[in-house]
This record gives sequence, C-alpha cells and structure tokens, in this order.
Amino acid sequence: MGEGEEDCRTIPAIDLKKFPDAEEYRKLREASETWGCFRLVNHMIPPALMSEMKSVVRSLLDLPMEIKKQNKDVIAGSGYMAPSKVNPLYEALGLYDLGSGQAVDSFCSRLNASSYQRDVIEKYAQAVYEQIVDIGKRLAESLGLADSDYLKGWPCQFRINKYNFTPESVGSSGVQLHTDSGFLTILQDDEDVGGLEVMDKSGAFVAVDPCPGTLLVNLGDVAKAWSNGRLCNVKHRVQCRDATIRISVATFLLGPKEEAVVDAPAEFVDPEHPRLYVPFTYEDYRKLRLSTKLQAGEALALMPSPS
Repeated sequence: MGEGEEDCRTIPAIDLKKFPDAEEYRKLREASETWGCFRLVNHMIPPALMSEMKSVVRSLLDLPMEIKKQNKDVIAGSGYMAPSKVNPLYEALGLYDLGSGQAVDSFCSRLNASSYQRDVIEKYAQAVYEQIVDIGKRLAESLGLADSDYLKGWPCQFRINKYNFTPESVGSSGVQLHTDSGFLTILQDDEDVGGLEVMDKSGAFVAVDPCPGTLLVNLGDVAKAWSNGRLCNVKHRVQCRDATIRISVATFLLGPKEEAVVDAPAEFVDPEHPRLYVPFTYEDYRKLRLSTKLQAGEALALMPSPS
C-alpha cells in the first residue's frame, strides 16, 4: 500500500512486516475478537501474481457453461455454482484442497486450462496456502497459545467468484448475508469494484471498499467454536453498487480433516469461560449448515453444548 492507504481502512489493518512486534499481535487479537475481519498489508503474495490471477479467474468464468460444469463437487458445494434464485447475479468455480498438487491439476484439466493459466493457478495456490497458514499461526500466538501448529493438514478450498452486475441490479444483493463455515478466509477482492459489507458488533453494515494490493481476512464459524467463543465469526454480504463485472478470489481454511474434531484448546477453557461446544467434525457442521439452510452462523447454536 502506498499513498492514500488510510482512505480504505474502514476495518483494522494488520501489517505483516511489523511482526513480531507485541503491539501488532495486540491489534491482531483485538481485530479478530471485535470485528472478525481485517486488512492484511505487506503480505506474501506478489502484486503481479494477484493481477495475473484476477485475469485468469475472469477468463475461466467466461468459459462456455458446458466446460464450467466439468468443475464437479468434491464435497457438496465445492464445484461450479451457477447463478441461482437466491443469488442470481453470482457464479463461481471451486477447487477443494488446494494444498494438493493432484487436486489443482484435476481442476485445471477439467477446465481445459492453458499452460499459462495452470502456471498462474499453481503459483497462486502455493502462495496463498503459505499465507493462510502463516496468519493462522500468528492468530494462535496473539491469543497466547503455545501450540501454533494446530492447523496442520487442514484442507483449503478456493472459490473464484464473478458477479454479473447490470444497471437493473444496482441496489440489490450480490450474495446474501452469511458467515463462512470454516476457520479463516483470505479474500482477494476486486481492486476496482466495491460492494462487500461486513456487520459490526452493533449490527450495522460497514462498507469494505477496495484497497489495491491488500488482502482481506475473515474469520468463520469454526474459529468461533475453536476459540470457545472468543473470536468473532463476521457476518458479511455483497451488494451491487455498480453496473459492471466484479471478480474476487476467496481461499478458505476449512477445519480439521475427516474424523479430527474442532475442539477448544484447554487454554481457552476456565471457570469464567466454560466450554461452549462439544467437539465436532467440520464435515458434520457443514452438513448441518446445508440441511438447515442457516448460513449466518445460527447453526452453531444447534450444535450440542456440554451438559
């Protein structure tokens, strides 16, 4: 970020260059507990790679429908999403487990990606995976957790998004209000087109305007459960403000793999903070969200609590 960087800081900004400064750790913890989201500046993903990835995403989402439909689900909802009644302006391609070279290769092959497109996707997947694990570790450290390797082996998912905003759609919803189901999301939002809004503690919507060269981090439902209620799972939505195409790249760090459970570390449980949730698997929670259609964190209240 260069001149004018203060203009787009409606939410807290965390500067990775300032670590291991204690003040930056304090800011990270405060942003994660109060907002559940923050801007990441001086991050690991080169600006040129971000720009290349955006153009590759745009070209993949401009492919004919029959090719996009080859992007099949690995887990429910992880493949191609066509415009729907709920979100008619939105479509997306998905890649489950971007830490796996085989999964990345399969994603590219099904979409007939060129060698250039494949190269950009592979480089971006590696860079964003390293960044998401790094910020997850720093978050654990900011909470005073001795073991910052709790994320080991947790799968990541890509969702590359296109919003087809038209003059008629200005003022309407691009994506409905929701929380992310997983632990942590890194979003490369469109540097030209706004529309993202997050809900603050008072329930008011705050516009998160584009901030070129930065990344946005959101915390999801798994983070709230894992932290025994300390971290905020931020509610957010996308509104159509301009009659144009909006592109974004979301990377989700989901939760523990398979039978491993989301379980608050002992450090987060004490007489003043009794355990809020019985340990659960990410897959069980994801299925509950899908079956109840409760997309804004409400499904957490349906999870068993310790008696």
